[in-house]
Amino acid sequence: MIIQYGQALSNYLYDVFVAKFDFWLAFGLVAQLFFTARFLVQWIASERAGNSVVPMAFWFCSMGGGLMTLVYGVVKREPVIILGQSLATIIYIRNIMLIWKNRGSASKTLDR
Repeated sequence: MIIQYGQALSNYLYDVFVAKFDFWLAFGLVAQLFFTARFLVQWIASERAGNSVVPMAFWFCSMGGGLMTLVYGVVKREPVIILGQSLATIIYIRNIMLIWKNRGSASKTLDR
């Protein structure tokens, strides 16, 4: 029984990541990696600062990865991705606008 589940999982993963591999799958994976990089950026910046901070690069990774994921969702006609990333991307862009607007005052975002 366990062997059957292992074979079924192996067949599924092969089908998803190998048999159906195309440009858009690669694009979607790169988009997801770009989006996920924001957590690494934030973690490194926080470790360097000695407390929890959100660097500007976090918002650019969020916006870039979010826009790329949105493009992927539109091309693949995935309503869950389209709805989720549309709103999220607006929020990322708005946060960047607010940071730029308040750049001269005491911003809680690091410039690095």
